[in-house]
Amino acid sequence: GVARAEDAPAATPDFTITGSAALVSQYRFRGLTQSDNKPAVQGAITLSHKSGFYLAAWGSSGTNQYPQFNNGTEIDLYGGYTHALGGSGLTFDGGVYGYVYPNAPANNVVEVYASLTKAYGPVSAKVGLNWAPNQHYFKTYATPTRYNVYEYAELTFSPPSASAYTLHGHIGHTGGGFDYGRDYVDYAVGGSYKWKALTFDLSLVGTNLSHSALNKGFVCAGAAACINANYRLGKAVPVASLTASF
Repeated sequence: GVARAEDAPAATPDFTITGSAALVSQYRFRGLTQSDNKPAVQGAITLSHKSGFYLAAWGSSGTNQYPQFNNGTEIDLYGGYTHALGGSGLTFDGGVYGYVYPNAPANNVVEVYASLTKAYGPVSAKVGLNWAPNQHYFKTYATPTRYNVYEYAELTFSPPSASAYTLHGHIGHTGGGFDYGRDYVDYAVGGSYKWKALTFDLSLVGTNLSHSALNKGFVCAGAAACINANYRLGKAVPVASLTASF
C-alpha cells in the first residue's frame, strides 16, 4: 500500500497551553491555612514549549492568613525548565517562583525551586527544595533569619487496574524566615479520583506545630475564641477539592 499524508503521526506543537479551575474547601499552603479555614476559588494556566521551558500563573481567592494578612488575593507567577535526565529515569524541574499579593505588596516573595521525580512502576517519588534568598519581606518583618529553606518529599501511587484513582503523601520542612517561631513540619495524605476532565481530591493536611506555638506572637487579650482561631491555622483538617483541567 501507499502511505497517505493523513496516516502520518501529528507533529508535536512547539507550544502547548494547559489550565485548570478549582474549588477547595480551604486553601492550605505548607500545612497552614491561607483562607481562614474558609473555601477558596483557584485557577491556573501554563504555557509550555516542547524544549521543556514553561511559564505559568496561578491564583487564589481568600488569602487573608499566615504568613501575614494578605488582604484577599494571591497571584503566583513562575517559570522554569523540566527535562528527563538521560536514561536515569529522573526528571528535573527547576525555576523561579513569585508570590504576589496585589493588596499587600510588602508580603511579595520570590523563591528559587528545584525537584527530581522518578517513577517505579505505579509509584512515583519526588524530592524538592524551595529557597527564598534575602529580600524585602524579611527586612520588612525583621525576621531573625533573612532567608528561608523548604524541603519536601512526595509519593504517589496509581493502581494499574484502577488508574483513575491515585493515593498520595507529602511531607515538608520549613526553616528560616517563614517558620512559625520555630522550624516546623507539614504533611498531607489523601486520595483522588479522576473522571474525564474532573478530579476530586480528599486529603488530611496539618503540621506538627503545638497549640502554644500557633498562638505565639498573637495578641488575643485572653479571648478563648481568638486562641482557638489561631490554633486552627495549622491543626490537622480534611481538605476537599474539585478541579477541572483543560
